[in-house]
Amino acid sequence: MATAVVMPKLGNTVETSIIVNWKKKKGDYVAQGEALCEIETDKATMDVESPVSGTLLETFFQEGDEVPVMINIAAVGEPGESVDDLWPANATRKPEQAASSVPIQQTTAPGTNGRDVTTAATVSDVHAASSAVEVSKEAGGISPRAKKLAASKALDVSDIQGTGPGGRIIERDIQAALANRQRITPLAKSMLAKGDFVAPPQGTGAGGRITSKDLIASVPATARAQPAAAPVVPAAGEDVIVIPVRGTRKVIATRMLTSMQTTAQLTLNASADARAILDYRKRLKASQDTLGLQDVTINDLLLFVVSRTLLQYPDLNAHFANDTITQYKTVHLGFAVDTPRGLIVPVIRNASTLSLKQISHAARRLAAACQDGSVSPDDLNGGTFTVTNLGSLGIESFTPVLNVPQVAILGVGNINLKPVEVNGEVAFIPHLGLSLTINHQVVDGAPGARFLQALSKNLAELELMLAL
Repeated sequence: MATAVVMPKLGNTVETSIIVNWKKKKGDYVAQGEALCEIETDKATMDVESPVSGTLLETFFQEGDEVPVMINIAAVGEPGESVDDLWPANATRKPEQAASSVPIQQTTAPGTNGRDVTTAATVSDVHAASSAVEVSKEAGGISPRAKKLAASKALDVSDIQGTGPGGRIIERDIQAALANRQRITPLAKSMLAKGDFVAPPQGTGAGGRITSKDLIASVPATARAQPAAAPVVPAAGEDVIVIPVRGTRKVIATRMLTSMQTTAQLTLNASADARAILDYRKRLKASQDTLGLQDVTINDLLLFVVSRTLLQYPDLNAHFANDTITQYKTVHLGFAVDTPRGLIVPVIRNASTLSLKQISHAARRLAAACQDGSVSPDDLNGGTFTVTNLGSLGIESFTPVLNVPQVAILGVGNINLKPVEVNGEVAFIPHLGLSLTINHQVVDGAPGARFLQALSKNLAELELMLAL
């Protein structure tokens, strides 16, 4: 009996993975433990190995397909063994496979006085019928996790466009719909039903609830602007590069758009005296090899001080979702890593309880895993605050985008000389650029400013922070 090769579940939050390439083709012999294909989650890549030795009888999906976890993706066995019972419902069979599995139809043709006449279906007819069956299976398809979440939030999924294989609705589609769902008063809803008004993205009611006063009168049909002209398509032969948005880039695109559409983002800029961290970094660099401190970076020092400062400001070490604020007593610190596949944010668990050396080791390990694609999906979730550092690229200040549902993110710029009055004279002192973005829905400007003020002070008094 043939053995199924299953798409593995790489972490608690992973629902689908993309097949990057098949390393074996149908008919090849494979040994147990040998890599059959390479797969990619939204942030990591890995090989799927054969569970048994034998011949690769069939691959159920093609390169580039996004496949739900725990679904059969291939079959291994002895040559000639049937794999019909292993075909997943959401895999489209090739024409020749469909033709071989669909029996010839017996029909009674007109004018034959009830005599059976065998009508042979063509390959194209059979393939069309098979495709229709697959489409009907996929229509309205929704993953179990997505269905459970939608039911718990009383969310109608009929209008949701799925981003899973074949348009299947998966959990992230429900999360995006919940984030974008408008909350409207009964009166406003009845006014909208008449078609004379349109609703703004957010209202002035409690928690952004849209009231009748927020509704905007519809523009008469005669006054509506003409539809925009179709985009100009490059002429044939012109040099262009077409890049499908999928995998890590697709996740980044979705999350960044959702972040900007569902939060009220405000960025505060400040700078911190950098003399203490520069001096301490120099001392670490000159320390004995046996101490293992020479690899501690400026960013590690920043992560350490941020983790301690956040303990004093629980408003910023929090999540906001579904009209609920969740504050955390421990800091799970995310930090942005630039990789060839895009921006990845691993999380240092319990950073506020770790020493500087432990934070440095954790950051180095996670950054290396992000770069080579081996990072675990579980290391990419659960962050309560994020730090993103563009200082090494010469950026002085910028507007970091919230990593929802987190309510704050710190951007770090480069170190520049800043004129400061000291004892009646002007001195040029190195300062570190800091940019804090907060979700103004739940965090006011003053608490954000106080956090930046405390962070700047703690950076300037680094050795005191290390003594805590």
